Amino acid sequence: MSNKSKGSNTERELVSLFTENGWRALRVAGSGVNDNSPCDVIVGKAGKKGYAIEVKSSRSSYIYIKKSQIEDFLLFSEMMGLRPILALRFIYEGWIFLALDKLQDSGKNWVISKDRAQVEGKRFAQIF
Repeated sequence: MSNKSKGSNTERELVSLFTENGWRALRVAGSGVNDNSPCDVIVGKAGKKGYAIEVKSSRSSYIYIKKSQIEDFLLFSEMMGLRPILALRFIYEGWIFLALDKLQDSGKNWVISKDRAQVEGKRFAQIF
C-alpha cells in the first residue's frame, strides 16, 4: 500500500470517528497533493466552533512537518474561522490531538515526539 493510500485511510478513519460521535466531518479534496488544500479534514457541530485538522501518522517515534505546511495551515484556519489542531496517530497509540504551539522547532521542520505528544496532547473525548 502506498503512503498516499495509508494517509487517505487514516483520514477516513478520523472522519468516521467524528461522525460516530455526532460531528460532521469531511476530507478535503487534494489534501497533501497541492497547495490549494492546506488541511486534511474539516469538522463541525451545531453550537460549536469548527476545526481544521492536519492529520499525521507514523510508525516512527517522531513526526516531522514542514514549516511552510504549518504556515499555510494556520493561514487557512484563520481565514475560515476554524480552530487549527493536529490529529496524530503513532502506531499502537490511538489518536492524539495536539495544539500547534506544542510542536518543537528542528530547523526547517516542526517536530513532535511520541513521548511529548502523549504528555502534551489530548484524547478525542477530552477535546470533542
